[in-house]
Amino acid sequence: MSYGQGGPPSQWDPWKPQSQQPWSSGGGSGSGQSPDWAALADASETRHKRRRLLFIGGGAIATVAIGTAVAVAVVSANGSNQASDPSSQLPATTDLPSITGTVPSFAPTSAPPPLDPKDFVSSAQKDRAPLGPDVLFPGTQLTMGDTVYKKGPTADTRNCASAAKATLPKVLTDNGCSRLLRVTYTKDDIAVTVGVAVFDTEAQAAKAKQQADAKSIIKSLAGGGVKEFCDGAVCRSTTNAYGRYAYFTLSGFTAAKNVTEKDKAVFATGNDLAEFTFRQIRRRGEAQASAAAEE
Repeated sequence: MSYGQGGPPSQWDPWKPQSQQPWSSGGGSGSGQSPDWAALADASETRHKRRRLLFIGGGAIATVAIGTAVAVAVVSANGSNQASDPSSQLPATTDLPSITGTVPSFAPTSAPPPLDPKDFVSSAQKDRAPLGPDVLFPGTQLTMGDTVYKKGPTADTRNCASAAKATLPKVLTDNGCSRLLRVTYTKDDIAVTVGVAVFDTEAQAAKAKQQADAKSIIKSLAGGGVKEFCDGAVCRSTTNAYGRYAYFTLSGFTAAKNVTEKDKAVFATGNDLAEFTFRQIRRRGEAQASAAAEE
């Protein structure tokens, strides 16, 4: 059989158009040649595998390319050319903000010290509030605990010695007493007179208290329904001082009988009135200190 213009027939490629299928030479002279179907199937399968491999490989390359583009985009968005290692993207420890934040600071301030109430009753210059028997001892009665004392007569004199007895007049005069206030309270058959001596300074009052002795007593104050007491009878007396004030008590029976150590009620009455006098002088200082603090 002739092959045309010389040379072997062209190789048949099922994927190329107009290519010639090869024919086997197994037949006799003058008979037609049948194609080798098994060889054709093997060739077709080989080409299919090659195309799949190319397709898969191309997809992997595309995936790598996309991944690279994303990585580059992330780095570019961060404005950094550092490697894509996540740990390299974290700020240094010193760059992290403090969890507790910055504690605000304030300029140091100091509040003025509180005013001492005693300062306002320790000198005539600062103790300027009104003063009188009814100022220190207001009302018509006094309650101390469960005991109620009825207020009696009051007195106010600039001649301190005239309201004192025995050794007290000299003590008051020598230390510059400028005023002596008195008030009497009663409870049943017991009466007590309180005397408050006023000085210019705390030092004068303290010295008067120191110089007073067992015979330094004030005169009892009767009147206004209160009978004479402690006039010739033995009575109980006390002496104390606070600020520029020295204060005294004289307690006894209105029945003109002597006070003994067994008469606890007389002692309690004198102690109650001495305590109340101290509180009133201190309150006087507190009121003036409070007023001065508000100015």
